[in-house]
Amino acid sequence: MINISEVIETNKMIEQENLDVRTITLGISLLDCADSDLEACCQKIYDKVTTRARDLVKTGEEISHEFAIPIVNKRISVTPISIVGSACCHTPNDYVKICQTLDRAAHEVGVNFIGGFSAVVSKGMTRSDELLIRSIPEALATTERICSSVIVGSTKTGINMDTVRLMGDIIKETAEATKDRDSLGCAKLVVLCNAPDDNPFMAGAFHGVSEADAIINVGVSGPGVVKYALEQMDKDGLQNFEVLCETIKRTAFKITRVGQLVAQEASKRLNIPFGIIDLSLAPTPAIGDSVADILQCIGVERAGAPGTTAALALLNDQVKKGGVMASSYVGGLSGAFIPVSEDQGMIDAVNAGALTIEKLEAMTCVCSVGLDMIAIPGDTPSTTIAGIIADESAIGMVNQKTTAVRIIPVVGKDVGDMVEFGGLLGYAPVMPVNSFACNRFVDRGGRIPAPIHSFKN
Repeated sequence: MINISEVIETNKMIEQENLDVRTITLGISLLDCADSDLEACCQKIYDKVTTRARDLVKTGEEISHEFAIPIVNKRISVTPISIVGSACCHTPNDYVKICQTLDRAAHEVGVNFIGGFSAVVSKGMTRSDELLIRSIPEALATTERICSSVIVGSTKTGINMDTVRLMGDIIKETAEATKDRDSLGCAKLVVLCNAPDDNPFMAGAFHGVSEADAIINVGVSGPGVVKYALEQMDKDGLQNFEVLCETIKRTAFKITRVGQLVAQEASKRLNIPFGIIDLSLAPTPAIGDSVADILQCIGVERAGAPGTTAALALLNDQVKKGGVMASSYVGGLSGAFIPVSEDQGMIDAVNAGALTIEKLEAMTCVCSVGLDMIAIPGDTPSTTIAGIIADESAIGMVNQKTTAVRIIPVVGKDVGDMVEFGGLLGYAPVMPVNSFACNRFVDRGGRIPAPIHSFKN
């Protein structure tokens, strides 16, 4: 039971500390839309998405108004399209048509994004998977609201280096195809290892084949709330780690309670089962809504300074512990995101010279995802991008965690230039990349085997 003091406290977190429900994501299975005829498949997809999600945006707005809780995005995730289109897609252009169908459906129901233009190829690629992957540059260049993901590895299977190498080329092609928008297509394309089936956050969201026909997942975010709590904690002097951890844990509990309320209401009103709450400290470009600022409150001068990785590990762990106390169904990624372009504190750290890609890679060992929304020079070789993907996938594979790469080689930009993506995607400084080559490594082909500790039954 929520009492009046909790209501007052929640209102304060919303009004003064940037607390929001970042997304209500409706997962929809499209397995029953598969058809040997492309036009029939597209029509089935359009009809199912527009029927199932017809009231999603309206319901989210009603809940937001009634409970005075900001709900920033309403989104959809669908079954990986390489599975749905396997019977009817014989060229990359066929997959582009399905992508454009999803985009029309997104416009019709008014959602911000649809995720699931995806292929799961952690062990090997089918012909259908490869066709979808090769369609990504044109698909993202000719649509507005589609997010794409490719899962190239897992702890159980190892890393599919053939796909990793291919994705280096695909990311470069996507950058070129959307160069008139500062290579924006790459901001909607992510390469993952150990991807969860129930992630409500884009660009890596898709509806797993083990999920129900439809499901409601909610993503909650509150970096500003945690920052404010830590500032108040140290008001009368520097507190020890026990007090620090308890403060973060209690704050995460309160944030998750807000998400639980929204999820239950959305589930009831849409008559769709509730899936999970994803408690992720996902920053925005707004001042004070920053994971980097939290790290500074914990005690480092700038994100990237010595101690940053330990501070982030502590933060991520306490967020998860607080979340699981507040809800029995915490899932997705749940922790702290460290995207550069979406976090003003991270941008400031890059501009100050405190934060490099190499330090970000070290931080991904303990954060929620990985190298996220990082702008790099447009002339970065595709093999270098493939090497970055391989490194990040190896971190995920060995540590049994989700890792990802969402990197943007901005055509025509070089180190020190600024790139504006707009909205929640924010803006980013173009960061330098190690100039030494890894061609012979990524060109070997085949699969990096799963680690020894993957053999568990």
